[in-house]
Amino acid sequence: MSRSPHLPDDAVPPGLVRQRVQRTPQDGAAVAELVAADDWLADEVPVAMVFNGISHAVMMASPLELEDFALGFALSEGIVASADELRDVEARPAACQTPGSPPAWEVHIELSPRRLEGLKLRRRTLAGRTGCGVCGIESLQALELLPAALPAAEWLGRVDAALLVRVMPRLPAFQPLNTQAGAVHVAAWADLDGEVRWAREDVGRHNALDKLIGVLARQGQLGAPGLVLMSSRASHELVAKCARVGLRALATVSAPTALGVQAAQAAGVRLWGLCRPPRAVLYTPGG
Repeated sequence: MSRSPHLPDDAVPPGLVRQRVQRTPQDGAAVAELVAADDWLADEVPVAMVFNGISHAVMMASPLELEDFALGFALSEGIVASADELRDVEARPAACQTPGSPPAWEVHIELSPRRLEGLKLRRRTLAGRTGCGVCGIESLQALELLPAALPAAEWLGRVDAALLVRVMPRLPAFQPLNTQAGAVHVAAWADLDGEVRWAREDVGRHNALDKLIGVLARQGQLGAPGLVLMSSRASHELVAKCARVGLRALATVSAPTALGVQAAQAAGVRLWGLCRPPRAVLYTPGG
C-alpha cells in the first residue's frame, strides 16, 4: 500500500488524521526492530441527519461530501422520492460540541411539510454503526427485507464479464483515501463503455453508496444505463438501497450474502460478486 509519511501539517488531506506509529522495517531488517514513522488514519465522525430541525439519524461517517450523503440517504431510505423534495441541505459543525471532544457534524435538511409528516409516521431513529442501515428499526414487522420489482431494462445484458474485466481494475484510482489509510470503502458508477464517471469514499460502505446516490441524483443519472461498483461485499441493505433508487446493476469486490442475493432476485437487480479480474461471479441476471 502506498503511503505518504512526513507531510507538513498544511498538507494533511481531508478525511485523514495523522498518527505517529511504530512499524516493522521495510528493508528486510529484523522484525523486532520497530521504526517510528508518521501514518494516516481514516477520519470517522458522528454525522446527525436533521430534518426540519428534528434529528432523525446519527451515522458514523467520513466528514466529506456530506450534502451528497444527506441527499442519497434521504432517497435510499425512502424519506423523499426525488431530489426536488429537498428544499435545502447544509452541513455544518455540530452546535453541541464541548471543548476537547471529537468533532461532530450536522446536516440540516429542509423537507416539504407533507414529506416531514411522512417521516414522523415512520418513527425510525438510527444510531448508526458506521452506516448500518438496519440498526434502529423498531420491530421486525417494520423491516422490509425484499424490495419491490423494478421495470425491465433491456440493456442489463451489457453488464457482462467483459465489462467487469475492463472496469474493476480502474477502481483503485478512485480510492485516494483508502490508498493512504487502508480502511475506506468506495462506491463508484460506470457507464456501459466502462468509464467511471463518479465515485465517493467513506469509512462505511452504506455511506459510500448513499454519497454516490446523492451525486447521481444531482446529475440526473439515477436509472441511467450503467453499474455501481463497490469495494465491499454485497449485503442486503446495499442491494435494497440500489433498488429503491432505480440502480439496476451492482458489482462488488467481495461475495454477496444470501439475503443480498434474494433481494437482488426480488428487485431484478443484476448482481455480480467476487469481481477480481479475471474472476467474476454472476449471482442474479436481473430483469
